[in-house]
Amino acid sequence: MRKILKFIAAALLLLVLIGGATLYIMSRPDVARFSTAELSGRVPVMASQKTETFPTINVPEVTGWPAGQAPRAAQGLSVQRFADGLDHPRTMFVLPNGDVLVAEAQSPPRDSSGIEGKVMSRLMSKAGAGGVSANRISLLRDGDGDGKAEVKTAYITGLNSPYGMALVGDTLYVANTDALLAFPYVAGETKMSGKPTKVVDLPAKGTNRHWTKSLVAAPNGWLYVGVGADSNIGEKGMNREFRRASVLEVRPENKYMRTFAAGIRNPVGLAYYPGSDRLWTVVNERDMLGSDLVPDYLTDVTEGDFYGWPWYYWGGFVDPRVEPEAEDRRQYVKRPEYGLGAHTAPLGMTFTQGLDLGERWSNGALVALHGSWNREPAAGYSVVFVKFGANGKPVDALPVTLLDRFLASDNKTARGRPADVKVAKDGSALIADDSGGVIWRVAKAG
Repeated sequence: MRKILKFIAAALLLLVLIGGATLYIMSRPDVARFSTAELSGRVPVMASQKTETFPTINVPEVTGWPAGQAPRAAQGLSVQRFADGLDHPRTMFVLPNGDVLVAEAQSPPRDSSGIEGKVMSRLMSKAGAGGVSANRISLLRDGDGDGKAEVKTAYITGLNSPYGMALVGDTLYVANTDALLAFPYVAGETKMSGKPTKVVDLPAKGTNRHWTKSLVAAPNGWLYVGVGADSNIGEKGMNREFRRASVLEVRPENKYMRTFAAGIRNPVGLAYYPGSDRLWTVVNERDMLGSDLVPDYLTDVTEGDFYGWPWYYWGGFVDPRVEPEAEDRRQYVKRPEYGLGAHTAPLGMTFTQGLDLGERWSNGALVALHGSWNREPAAGYSVVFVKFGANGKPVDALPVTLLDRFLASDNKTARGRPADVKVAKDGSALIADDSGGVIWRVAKAG
């Protein structure tokens, strides 16, 4: 009997050791084999898939900006604080008179009781997020033209995780996480005097994992809303993804809403190419296929486009983790125009019309790369420029860095994270740094 018990104990120990080794192997971070440059451009590298049971977790801890320090601007440019002391500034909107609206917001309250919730809360806190949302839009004004906002007021309060903003005539539209609101706009006011009316409800049920609702107005006054998926690859059921992973079209005159383009995991920044009716967006792609997959991207969006999520990515590569559709739509998957590197998390974007930084930065798009949390080594944490050609599409060249060093040299800590970029009325570039609580201003040196 004693020999049998010893054998059973030895067998159990072996199983524990094997299980522990397997768990260690499965949970080891996947180290990237390709650089962000190789995963960028019109024809980025498509690496081999590495299905992860546990995601690679590499979250640089946000420390804030030490006194006297700032990001690094490209050669010939300077950077200074346009405004600081903000509470998680996410998006900006430049009004016709030059005033700048800033949405100060974080994700709405989430269930953090389970293991997944606790882990996510911890990771968000480390990355400088996860606090109570300020739920307001502030107004910044540089009245004396010195490149610093001397006026900072609460323009609209009592919102619900606001994100996108758009102005059509005398109506200011604000996209809360759960509804699109319309406010009467009066030029020059430093506080909204009018009351809002609801235009339409926006998808916010389930976990509301991708809570941001980006917004842009078309030349004809219709509105387009970027809505991210409620999951990574539809693992919670596609019935929870109704009107998600999509760009929605809203016609405010009759409160009509429909899906304009679909299969886009998380379309965030939205902008129209200058002088056209061509809509562009930057997209956060899926996770847990390794540090080299899938490249986030910049692309145009037209009516009826399908970008493949969750079944396919980058024009038709099959995601084996997703149960195939009853109808094979692989042949209809649209290929993105331009890769921005894997897990760089592009959020805000704008075209450079009106930018006065020199010819090098003309006719292109500026993109705020918020930065990775699940890539080794970390990627993003910068603002880049993508050059466009005469055909209104990106040229065959790599992105050019406008602003970087948000990530410290140790690659383990971050001073801030760029969340949005806009062109100010004076031709400078404004960058919202949500974790740093700063709006940075980039202008010509001197």
